[in-house]
Amino acid sequence: MSAFNDQVIAEFRANGGRVGGMFEGRDNMVIITTTGAKSGRAITNPLVFLPDGERIVLIASNGGADKHPAWYHNLVADPELTVELPTETFTGKAELVADPERTALFDRMVELMPGFAEYRDKTSREIPVFAVYRAG
Repeated sequence: MSAFNDQVIAEFRANGGRVGGMFEGRDNMVIITTTGAKSGRAITNPLVFLPDGERIVLIASNGGADKHPAWYHNLVADPELTVELPTETFTGKAELVADPERTALFDRMVELMPGFAEYRDKTSREIPVFAVYRAG
């Protein structure tokens, strides 16, 4: 997955946020850089996000796997992250969203990207949702 992510990140940065392949035509791509919960090193991941006013929403679906993605654990340990959008980069702070808002945001992501319903159906875990705010 690392080589795939590296290619998506490079393409995102080289093309003003536009990427091809399975993400072609998406205008909701983001690159996040978190601090590794165990390693303490900077870890960068490409994700899709749900726009929500002044914040962005990240869904820790991990493609429907039965475990949370590594970036979930990183944000729980240290909620500060760097957010790269096509037009700007900023420092953000992530907060886990609780129900009923978590379910409402997840449902909105399903409307935007129906594949997220499949991720939800593939796993028995409750998929976490983060709201990311600009840091202060």
